[in-house]
Amino acid sequence: MDKPWWKRPSTLPLALVVMALLIIVVGGTIRIHDAGESCPDWPQCFGTWGFMVDEAEQEAYWDANPDQIDSRGADHRYTIFEIFVEWFHRLLVGIIAIPILINAVMAHKLKSGYGEGLRNLAVVSAILLVVQAIAGAITVYFDNADWTVAMHLSLASIFTSLLIWQYIAMRAHEGAKWAFLSTSRSFLNRQKNRLINITASVFILLILGAWVSSTAGGNYNQACNIGFPNGWPKCQGSLLPSLDGPGILVQMVHRFGAAIVGLVLILTSAKIRVDARDSGEGEGFSRAAEVVTGFWILNVFVGGMYIVLADPQEFPEFISLLHLVFGVTSFIAAAVTLMMLRLAYLRNSVLGESE
Repeated sequence: MDKPWWKRPSTLPLALVVMALLIIVVGGTIRIHDAGESCPDWPQCFGTWGFMVDEAEQEAYWDANPDQIDSRGADHRYTIFEIFVEWFHRLLVGIIAIPILINAVMAHKLKSGYGEGLRNLAVVSAILLVVQAIAGAITVYFDNADWTVAMHLSLASIFTSLLIWQYIAMRAHEGAKWAFLSTSRSFLNRQKNRLINITASVFILLILGAWVSSTAGGNYNQACNIGFPNGWPKCQGSLLPSLDGPGILVQMVHRFGAAIVGLVLILTSAKIRVDARDSGEGEGFSRAAEVVTGFWILNVFVGGMYIVLADPQEFPEFISLLHLVFGVTSFIAAAVTLMMLRLAYLRNSVLGESE
C-alpha cells in the first residue's frame, strides 16, 4: 500500500524542487532589477556577511577596493533592496546545500530498494549545486557577462530537472500507478527522437533568452521599440527590420529562434498525438508534449506583452520575470518527457526479464 506523502522518501527531492524553483525566481528578480553586481565580492557582500550596506559604506568599500568597481562606475550606489535580493539568493543556495547532502545520504542508504541509479542522481545533484556556486562566483567575477548569466540559468534548470527526475523515479518505485509506465517498447522507440528534439529545442531557446536579457545589461529589450504592432510582433515597424540598429540582431535571433522552436514543438506534438490515437496508447506522452507546446505559446504571448505594455520610461519588469519563469518551466516540462521515456523503458526491461 502506498504511504501518505509525508512518509514517503520521495518527499525530500520534491521539497528540494520547490527550493530550487524559488532560487531561480529570486535569481530572475536579481536580473530584472539589474542587481547582479550589487554584491561585488563573493562569498561576502561589500566585505560583510549582511545586506544592510548604506551608500557611505559602499563608497568606503569602492575606495578600499577600486579593482572591484563594476560597469556602473564608482559613483553608482545600490539600494538596500537590490543588495538584499543578491544576498538572499546566495543565502538560499547555502541553505539548500544541507538537504541536498541529506538527500544524497538518504539515496545511498535506500539504494537496495530504489536502485543505484537513484543514488547516482542524488549524488550528481549535489555535485551540480557545487558547480552552481562556482558559476555564481564566476558571474560576479566577470561582471555579469552575458555568457555567465546564460551558463548560470542553464545549470540551475538542469539541477532542478534532475531533482524532478529523482522524485518521479522514486514515486514509480513507491507504487505510483502511472499509465505511461506500461507503454509498449515499439511506441517508445518511435517517440524517442521526437522527445529529444523537443527538449533540446526548448533548452537552446532558454539559453538564447538568457543571452538576450543579459546582453548590454538588458538594454537590447528596447531595440525594437515598444507598442503593438511596431514593437511586437514587428521590430522597428517591420517583420524583417534592418539589422544596423543597436541590439536588433540580438532581438531578431531570439525571435526567429522562438519561431523555429515553436514550429518544432507544434509539428512534433501533433505527430505524437496522431501516433497515440492510432496505436491506442501513449496518451501521457501526447499530453506531456502538448503541455510543453502550451507553455511555449503562453511565453510567446508574455514576451510580447513585455514590449507592448512598456512605456518610454520603463518596461514592466514583473512581466520579464514571468517570461523567465515560463521559459524555465517549458524546459523542465520538456525534460520531464524524457524522464517519462526513460522510466517506461526501464519498466519494459523489468517486465521483459520477469517474463
